[in-house]
Amino acid sequence: MFPKNTWYVACTPDEIDGKPLGRTVCNEKIVFFRAEEGKVAAVEDFCPHRGAPLSLGFVRDGQLVCGYHGLEMSCSGKCSSMPGQRVRGFPSIRAYPVEERHGFIWVWTGDAEQADPALIPELHWANDPAWAYGGGLYHVGCDYRLMVDNLMDLTHETYVHASSIGQPEIEESAPETKVDGDEVITSRYMENISAPPFWQAALRGNNLPDDQPVDRWQVCRFTPPSHVLIDVGVALAGKGGIDAPAEFKASSTVVDFITPETDTSIWYFWGMARNFNPEDQELTDRIREGQGTIFAEDLEILEAQQQNLLKYPDRKLLMLNIDGGGVQARRVIDRILKEEQSASPSTSAKAG
Repeated sequence: MFPKNTWYVACTPDEIDGKPLGRTVCNEKIVFFRAEEGKVAAVEDFCPHRGAPLSLGFVRDGQLVCGYHGLEMSCSGKCSSMPGQRVRGFPSIRAYPVEERHGFIWVWTGDAEQADPALIPELHWANDPAWAYGGGLYHVGCDYRLMVDNLMDLTHETYVHASSIGQPEIEESAPETKVDGDEVITSRYMENISAPPFWQAALRGNNLPDDQPVDRWQVCRFTPPSHVLIDVGVALAGKGGIDAPAEFKASSTVVDFITPETDTSIWYFWGMARNFNPEDQELTDRIREGQGTIFAEDLEILEAQQQNLLKYPDRKLLMLNIDGGGVQARRVIDRILKEEQSASPSTSAKAG
């Protein structure tokens, strides 16, 4: 159902500050913790002694200590010690390739030999002081592909987010979709319109008037396994739109990392990176709060949609031209799944 030979965002560094974190990723129960010298580690959330979740334990001197009987595990998944017992002969539990990069902790749930850190997406804004980032995490009860569909077709903003970023001009402007290798790009441009409330606030945050006509853009970029980055913004009308000089626009990148938990649930890491007034932490906090409210509005729709699809599994869904981005993204995912499933067991973990 989801690719496994790939990198997913598993958590953020603050989630493992001083304690282990148990999290299911791609139907795999994993515990994340900081091992020796602060290195991040990930192993099965299963104590080989009595099967207790290791995430209920604690970290001591870089070792993961089971909270049931004190068995200690190393970052490699090997039993290192236990009070009064000889355990070094215990079989190791599975260790997962894991990397800390760009303010996230990434995990590879497939064949460890194929885990190349160079395949982690390059996020230029994450390491550039000219950019600011704020985000959060939602747990959502839906198939990860439903969230990809949602983000690749922003027509729903007119209805789901009517009080913040929605406006009629969105559905009145036809999107264009193209495929470039594994990347799917859906673009929509609107000219000489009024800015909705969220973007009025962003214009004020960049010391621009919020009551003048603007040109608005939405460029959604899907890359496998389930990442969607969206270039969004408004510029004072007639100044060049998406290509307008910085002093005439408020633009950002909406960050969406969608990590499957199970077949019908996800960890949704969301945020916004912007390159105007990056030093203004109060503005970052306001944008994060506003964006968090917007994304929360999607949750009810997506979870109800998932329940309907489970209740009526044989109902065929209709496709419109606005669904082009989601359709093409699913084709990329399906091709990758087929490639994984056709690979020999020695070179590829079975997809979930």
